[in-house]
Amino acid sequence: MEGDGDRHRPVLPFGVPAIDERLAGEGLRLDALHEVAGEGAGWGDDAAAVLFMAGIAARTEGPILWVVRARDLFAPGLYQAGLDPSRVIYAEARDDAELLALMEDGLRHRGLGAVIGEVKRVAMASTRRLQLAAEGGSTPALLLKRAARDGGDPLAMPSAAVTRWQVASAPSVPVPWEGLGRACWRLSCVRQRGGGPFDMIVEAPDETGRLALPALLADRPAAAGRAPLRAVA
Repeated sequence: MEGDGDRHRPVLPFGVPAIDERLAGEGLRLDALHEVAGEGAGWGDDAAAVLFMAGIAARTEGPILWVVRARDLFAPGLYQAGLDPSRVIYAEARDDAELLALMEDGLRHRGLGAVIGEVKRVAMASTRRLQLAAEGGSTPALLLKRAARDGGDPLAMPSAAVTRWQVASAPSVPVPWEGLGRACWRLSCVRQRGGGPFDMIVEAPDETGRLALPALLADRPAAAGRAPLRAVA
């Protein structure tokens, strides 16, 4: 897709050069729709996708509108990803049409830090409406695309989203004590406007909502004549 001056639009950097340098605007556009999906249909990937969005929302300013179809958000989990549950305004929609309408209203409000919703299927026209509602403001729309029961790719349908992401659980980095290290994900930007796809292994958000590269990747010395390793395909 052609670029459209994204570098002059408001962005939220991830604070991880390996990610920001690969994004067309050197960060996540704030005036745009972004789609997120778990790589698989299991609860682990689904939870990782939710926490990825929570970490983004945590680093914005203002209240967060989170529109759901079921009351299944786990507040301590959001807090662990940096998002204080007291910032979240929960809205329960009867169906996907109402959910998308509530998201659009929230984006047009212009006073929210982020607007989040989760659906199984959404038409191209509906994603275009969300993108248009976000443009001109600084409130990102984060749309979780839940995997279908048949195992189909939730990001296969056309969309007006500026970026589309897949998240999958990955083995945590070993630690020199008994227990597990910080959770790791395989993060894939499968499509972005004005840039190419990429994927890498990252550590899940900390209490400030920030991702990180695992120490084994971030601290690996450069081989002779080669740049430091920044991403894992």
